[in-house]
Amino acid sequence: MSSLTRRHFLRQSATLATLPLLPIPALCTGYGKPDSRIKGVQIGTITYSYRSMPDQSAEAILGYVVDSGISAVELMGEPAENFAGAPEVSFDRGRMNQLRRRNREDEPLTEEEQAEYDTLSQQAEDYNRSLAAWRATADMKKFTQLRKLYATAGVSIYAFKPSTFGQSSSEAEIDYGMRAARALGADHVTLEHPADDAQTAKLGRIAARHDIRVAYHGHTQQTPTFWDTALAQSPHNAMNLDIGHYIAAGNTDALELVRAHHHDIASMHLKDRRTPAGNQENMPWGEGDTPVAEILQLMAREKYTFPATIELEYTIPKGSDAVQEVAKCLAYCRQSLA
Repeated sequence: MSSLTRRHFLRQSATLATLPLLPIPALCTGYGKPDSRIKGVQIGTITYSYRSMPDQSAEAILGYVVDSGISAVELMGEPAENFAGAPEVSFDRGRMNQLRRRNREDEPLTEEEQAEYDTLSQQAEDYNRSLAAWRATADMKKFTQLRKLYATAGVSIYAFKPSTFGQSSSEAEIDYGMRAARALGADHVTLEHPADDAQTAKLGRIAARHDIRVAYHGHTQQTPTFWDTALAQSPHNAMNLDIGHYIAAGNTDALELVRAHHHDIASMHLKDRRTPAGNQENMPWGEGDTPVAEILQLMAREKYTFPATIELEYTIPKGSDAVQEVAKCLAYCRQSLA
């Protein structure tokens, strides 16, 4: 299907999604749907991969996903919540995340950057208070509408990543995040590992009420035992392993870790990073040190059922965009599993 035709189809679907009591016409189903399940391995993407694209609405992101050939996603919280009527973000979240990520990767901020980060953090706190008030009365029907919109285009939502699971979040907010995930059709939520045993125990307990899993993401702090405490606390705690960050941390046993913990992995992030000897760089796939192909082949051979999530983090080449680069990553997966 051409991009023009697909966009027209998505606009029609978006209109239908605003009518919760009306079914989506059967004639829309099965038309131009992507399929990124390869030899039994579900390749998906986190919608964060499209952060550089101009329109960050849930509808536009769906268009990017379909144009990339992807049929399943880990959905970031902001576009879903905006679709559901959340207050608009009033600060530069991208810049704040960029500065936070540099801190996390042990790249010290300049004095000016630290002041900018502090200002953005305060603005984020103010916004989060207004967002919490909205979440207290949010209508789950809007999330169900979004699930139907994505499903009509051939895209399932297997994971949801809202900003509702932090140490400062109330139990009501955490409960809201899990209810929204279920309305979206997700079987797990994802978040950065809080490095707080009491918080992972609390999240596991609340997740049990919703029959959903909480999958903890790691960066270069990942080790073979990184998730052990959370996994022991609750059967509803799980792993959101990132094999690129795992290799960049200097670990050499990625395949062994996947074999040992495949039942604990709710979903796994794919990227190609270099080892510490290669300055931990994010590389176009096939140019780094991460055994992406070998892990995908292991998943196919052993029939592991958790999704493998493309996370686009290498520098987008001039003349390209995130849609094209995610499609290239998907092509690499197809070639690896051929």
